[in-house]
Amino acid sequence: MYDICCIGHITLDKVVTPKSTVYMAGGTSFYFSNAISNMDLSYMLVTALAEKDKDIVEELRSQSIEVKAFSSAFTVYFENIYTKDQDHRVQRVAQKADPFTAVQLLSVDARIFHLGPLLADDIPTELFKPLSEKGMISLDVQGYLREVRNRNVYAIDWRAKKEALQYVHVLKANESEMMVLTGETDVRKGAKVLFDWGVKEVVITLGSKGSVIYNGRNFHIVPAYHPITSVVDATGCGDTYMAGYLYYRSKGKNLQESGEFAAAMATLKIESSGPFTGTEEDVMSLLANNKRKMFIEEV
Repeated sequence: MYDICCIGHITLDKVVTPKSTVYMAGGTSFYFSNAISNMDLSYMLVTALAEKDKDIVEELRSQSIEVKAFSSAFTVYFENIYTKDQDHRVQRVAQKADPFTAVQLLSVDARIFHLGPLLADDIPTELFKPLSEKGMISLDVQGYLREVRNRNVYAIDWRAKKEALQYVHVLKANESEMMVLTGETDVRKGAKVLFDWGVKEVVITLGSKGSVIYNGRNFHIVPAYHPITSVVDATGCGDTYMAGYLYYRSKGKNLQESGEFAAAMATLKIESSGPFTGTEEDVMSLLANNKRKMFIEEV
């Protein structure tokens, strides 16, 4: 029995920013796995990719990350293009991987399943109910809101959302994804709609404006912390946030503590290209420094 199991495709990414163009592995499963690998819990990644790209899996295993890797005809290939404002990006998809199957996903036991679909057909929604009977489901909804047309990624609504979300304990969406799902532009109203559909913990990330967590009773406002150096690459920040959030929740921490820890992890990640590779101590140090600065500014 694992504490957390992440399910999602690893991608081949081309990340274009005003400062550089970088080629690297990516995807929710990749960033989440790296970010959580140095934390104190039992963890497994379930992924799928082409045989020719299995060296990415071996690199993860060399970091003591347990991986169950299935073969796919292709590996997902993404292009992420950022402007100077790192809260926004344009995405393109050059190739797609095979969807996951029930046989692949229902063979794993975990207390928390974090689902990281990248495209709408990655993880069949009929698997939500049987997975929820094995453990708690956490979902990064982004993939179900992406449609690929002529290699370009377009925002779409998720037809099965009400049926599927009743089995989801934790839902992570950014502000634009929340708007597509609910039709609401106000974060509090959107979070309430998602809660009414069955989600127990609604996590709305707002980029440089922080994040909001709602549990049907209280809204927890989480700030975005100041990076120690500079903003370099926001790719994978949401995945890093969720790694920190679920890690702290699995340790019995409350929503506010978990959100702040998650935000600090995401801040450390944004300072460089590639995944977060730090430790819990690094995160706690950044939190302490930021809270000390906030106290001085208030005084």
